[in-house]
Amino acid sequence: MSEPTQIWVDADACPGVIKEILFRAAERARVQVTLVANQWLRTPPSRFIRSLQVAGGYDVADTAIVERVHPGDLVVTQDIPLAARVLERGAVALHPRGERYTADNIAERLSIRNFMEELRGAGVQTGGPSAFHARDSQNFASQLDRWLAQRPRGAPSPE
Repeated sequence: MSEPTQIWVDADACPGVIKEILFRAAERARVQVTLVANQWLRTPPSRFIRSLQVAGGYDVADTAIVERVHPGDLVVTQDIPLAARVLERGAVALHPRGERYTADNIAERLSIRNFMEELRGAGVQTGGPSAFHARDSQNFASQLDRWLAQRPRGAPSPE
């Protein structure tokens, strides 16, 4: 029997509003949500929600997610290299703004990210991401609902 699908969250940079959407979805859909971070995170009491604290360091949380993710799982992350790694493992990757990373768009996202990193390394001010808006939360919730509707039924719930 295959593992039940679950949600992994690259939680260090995940907006609080997205975590709240995930917490509600965990209860409603009875799906395991695991927040992975290099610091202690407060989570609501639930048998469907847990946090995994990993050591600090470059990509430690990312590696912990990649080591645990199964095909069909959902990974919520803003980290494009992490998204590429989980796609290779057969998982689904979703940005907190609701953009679904796919085999068709991940190479372009990696190229843009690397180009922007080179510019910053050369001292060019590139600015940061735009402010997080309600429509971003709505886009995320919509994509999450799609994933929840498509995941295999009858997956055992955690005890």
